[in-house]
Amino acid sequence: MTDFQQLAERYIATWNETDQPTRRKLIDELWAEEGRYTDPLVDLTGREAIDGAIGAVQAQFPGFVFTLGPVDAHHHVGRFTWLLGPAGEEALIVGFDAVAADGQGRITSVLGFLDRVPGA
Repeated sequence: MTDFQQLAERYIATWNETDQPTRRKLIDELWAEEGRYTDPLVDLTGREAIDGAIGAVQAQFPGFVFTLGPVDAHHHVGRFTWLLGPAGEEALIVGFDAVAADGQGRITSVLGFLDRVPGA
């Protein structure tokens, strides 16, 4: 059975990794080859597309970091809240992700939701 606490921690670390080659290595280790990421802004399939999306978020929010909230899981699915904001300050954006993993503990799907967005 997948340890979803560890999986979520690794997932958040990937979103925080600003060195692209290092981030891509983390993605290759964490995600299934045809993993799918869907949130209100994008619907992507594959590691390269996911890497590009993470890089775009980092470019849009320079200096912001993701932090992990509580993790809950059963069977092959987990869910957790995440926060995004300037390092050491209150988060400006809060979201919720539901994650599915395969038998090897790799992410096959992420369904993301934005719970709090500035100006929304």
